[in-house]
Amino acid sequence: MGSNRPPVSSIELEDISAERRQRSVEPKRSRSHRHDDEEKELKYGAAHVIRLFVPVSLCMALVIFTMNTIGYFSRDDGVYLVYTPFHKKTDNTAEKIAMSFGNAFIVLGVVVVMTSILIGLYYFRFYKVIHGWLLLSTVMLLSMFTTIYLQQVFETYNIAADYITYCFFLWNFAVLGMICIHWKGPLYLQQIYLITVSALMALILIKYMPDWTVWTVLGLISVWDLIAVLCPHGPLRMLVEISQQRNEPIFPALIYSSTILYPYVIFGTVDSQVQDSDAPLLPSMNSSDASSMVGPSSLRSETAVRFAPKKKKQDQEKKSTKQRTRKPSNDQSLTSQRRDQSTSSNQAVEIVEDIVEDQGIKLGLGDFIFYSVLVGKASVYGDWNTTIACYVAILVGLAFTLMLLAVFRKALPALPISIFAGMVFYFSSREFITPFMNELTIKQIVP
Repeated sequence: MGSNRPPVSSIELEDISAERRQRSVEPKRSRSHRHDDEEKELKYGAAHVIRLFVPVSLCMALVIFTMNTIGYFSRDDGVYLVYTPFHKKTDNTAEKIAMSFGNAFIVLGVVVVMTSILIGLYYFRFYKVIHGWLLLSTVMLLSMFTTIYLQQVFETYNIAADYITYCFFLWNFAVLGMICIHWKGPLYLQQIYLITVSALMALILIKYMPDWTVWTVLGLISVWDLIAVLCPHGPLRMLVEISQQRNEPIFPALIYSSTILYPYVIFGTVDSQVQDSDAPLLPSMNSSDASSMVGPSSLRSETAVRFAPKKKKQDQEKKSTKQRTRKPSNDQSLTSQRRDQSTSSNQAVEIVEDIVEDQGIKLGLGDFIFYSVLVGKASVYGDWNTTIACYVAILVGLAFTLMLLAVFRKALPALPISIFAGMVFYFSSREFITPFMNELTIKQIVP
């Protein structure tokens, strides 16, 4: 009996060799899965980049079209923002530079104070105050600024409209925008309203800021964006970190989400997991998990829907797990099993309605606004070479920023690279390329 038993050392060696083989196989599998995930991220991440380029281009195109068709926004009426008190008419370059920096520092101070107040309110969980603040801002943009814009459009194109029809349209437009931005609504409609709000704000800044102040503000705001996001205690970095720690989405009135594929993934996941009673209902997805799940089989033709915050998801998961793990009695097994299937399917629909759509690339509305301010100001002078150069520079800078985002995998400022590239292209095109092209045209030289 004892002679047939192998020595202990051989058993240990066999176990160790088996463990080594298992360990050698696991890294290969993990590497292959990781390689597949990276390929899918590159493939479907490019779709998100395009979906971010499209709204940025639409916002800039709306501002450019307005600046070239409605003279009110490009005309200097001598009325400026309260934050820009230095606007004396002078031909002295030194005075213009000094006044522009003075105005820019005042505007930057207002931005810093408002951002700090917002972070403080968010840190101490004064969510109702923040919601009220954002609601008031959205109401002003969708009512007062829209009224100014439509009034100038009617005057420019000589469109007659009565007050009853106009008030009816404005009321429905504003209320629908408030619902889509601050509550629930189709994602496409929310994106349209955010683009419209950004374009209106950009037009107001172009209209009521002095010429030189615009460029100084763009430069200082880009530097501030760099500091606020990358510094360890920067306010925007703190906002992102706090929202990630609390597992809460950032307020939709502050950001534009490019996400459009992930709702389809969630729908496909729920459909497949409702049929399988053994699988978990909805796993918690981070960005890498969601990216790895995106595939041709998961794309569906349903309408993309924007969802509510993520806290409700965990509660729904716990409730659904408890109900699905409840064992039926022997005499009522079939009835209880059918009841569990119906309740799990109903709860799957509820979870789809309550899951937040916080994946994908998100861009702050301030980035939309200042991109549009740059190209809108460049288009005032009627030089399409300069305007197109600024547009291309902004998109190239945004693409480079997204590439850095994929490398470092953390929140990055979207303004500095695009704004500085746009300003370099603007001044170089206006001072060098445009005069050169004009000389070629005058002398009829074909390059």
